[in-house]
Amino acid sequence: MSHPAVMRALSGLLMGMFVSILAGTVVSTSMPRIISDLGGNQAAFTWVITSTLLATTVSTPIWGKFADITNRKLLIQIALVIFVLGSALAGFSQNTETLIIFRVMQGLGGGGLAALSQIIMADIISPRERGRYMGLFGAVMAVGTVGGPLLGGVITDAIGWRWNFFVALPFAIAAIFLLQRNLNLPTLEKIKVKIDYLGMILIAGGISLLLIWVTLAGHDFDWDSTTSFVMVGGAVLMLILAVIVEVKVENPIIPMSLFKNPTFSLAVIASISVGVAMFGTSVFLGQYMQLARGATPTQSGLLTLPMIGGLLLSSTFVGMLISKFGKWKGYMVFGSIALTVGMFLMGTIKYDTNYVVVSIYMFILGVGVGMVMQNLVLIVQNTVSPKEIGVASSGVTFFRSLGGTIGISVLGSVLATKIADGITAKAADIQTALVHLGPAGEAVGKQLQSGVLPKVAEMPDGIRVIIESVYGQGVADIFLLAAPLALITVLAIVFLPNRSLSTQTATERLKNGEDAQSAAGAEAAAAGENLIAVGEASIGAQGDLVATTGTISTLNPDGTRRSDADN
Repeated sequence: MSHPAVMRALSGLLMGMFVSILAGTVVSTSMPRIISDLGGNQAAFTWVITSTLLATTVSTPIWGKFADITNRKLLIQIALVIFVLGSALAGFSQNTETLIIFRVMQGLGGGGLAALSQIIMADIISPRERGRYMGLFGAVMAVGTVGGPLLGGVITDAIGWRWNFFVALPFAIAAIFLLQRNLNLPTLEKIKVKIDYLGMILIAGGISLLLIWVTLAGHDFDWDSTTSFVMVGGAVLMLILAVIVEVKVENPIIPMSLFKNPTFSLAVIASISVGVAMFGTSVFLGQYMQLARGATPTQSGLLTLPMIGGLLLSSTFVGMLISKFGKWKGYMVFGSIALTVGMFLMGTIKYDTNYVVVSIYMFILGVGVGMVMQNLVLIVQNTVSPKEIGVASSGVTFFRSLGGTIGISVLGSVLATKIADGITAKAADIQTALVHLGPAGEAVGKQLQSGVLPKVAEMPDGIRVIIESVYGQGVADIFLLAAPLALITVLAIVFLPNRSLSTQTATERLKNGEDAQSAAGAEAAAAGENLIAVGEASIGAQGDLVATTGTISTLNPDGTRRSDADN
């Protein structure tokens, strides 16, 4: 495809990506306000985020499998509709329970957008050239990730947080139109396949049960209780059965044969830890800014810009370098190291740490995420068979989302425990501050005892400093807890096979592979015909010799004929 043709094809894809990013980021800065208005606590905050990632995680490999057997253009349009419909319905939520349900719907569509955008890119752009267009995706990502929190903060402060869920609707309609008009993909060979419904159920059930246990344990029941053992045992059993089913079925959701590819296996390991680092920590940055630094939703969006800026610059610049030189290993190793360093540095922040210092730490973390995140999918697509592009791409995305979902669940649970312990430890200081406030202190005390996320910016100074210090320490602790996982990313990337990037798209590789096979078959057939002709001539010659002499004679090495006795 020519550059203008690629740009036209990418227009709807870029708009679809913008929709998914905007719908996710526009509520990030307002989420503490949303949960507070709906009467939710820290566990509800975690579940509102986790539910979306959980649905995205379990649906991603399913979308990827469908992409290998049916119309990818139609699939991505369906994913857009589901995503935006879930987002719009979430705007009418009256409590955290209904909000979680609609966020699940949003996540189902998000899984399709995450997997299909990468798969369709592989159809029309070669791995070597993809870096050239990563700048466009980086720009869209920047507008969505930078503009989303700012827009969400302004909307929340001006007309209310519910409008954040409606803002993506016009962009989604435009994306569906552009995809229909400009995206023309090659027709896949029609094949009859059996959908692995049992594998879907076992994978989704096992992961969901495990994440529900992580979220509820320590609050609704003890970690070492009978309920914990039953839930963990059930989850492990379902996942073991899922592996057995995936090995035996004809068309598995996640083919186990992919794990024989060292690039895929190492990319999966790296993706899990990147997911924890990317989703599991960035989600809590909004809480840090609002609950540990007393920022408003709008201010929170502005304060998190350094991380987004680092992500944008690194992903765009490194993408250009990869396209120009065809090298990727060094950039990804450096990015994984930056990710690790950024995580450890973020683990040292307090509620009163100089913002310039915090912004430098966030920038380093963003640089690391930007260098590693998308390139893991790129190198996997470069090594697997073109017919497995869909399941391989969605597999990496699946494990990244799984890491993020587990990260948010575990880190959210740890944060809730840290906050509760911190407030208990400072109970005497809080009580003293409430007494000094007089009658106003009674209302503040009731708010703290309710477990609902506090509106720190509206609290009196004496109480606010205490609450900010507790949340600041709690958020720093979860960054520090997640930091060792980043070391796993470094090791996985170091051991990735350094294979050169292909200059062919997935469609070209598939076509050329078939052509090569056909050519090889024709060559073999021609060789076979020659062998038959030679054999027939030899048999004919021997037959003539027998008819003439009545004996079968052969030649000696020097060319003389052997006697019958020798024969």
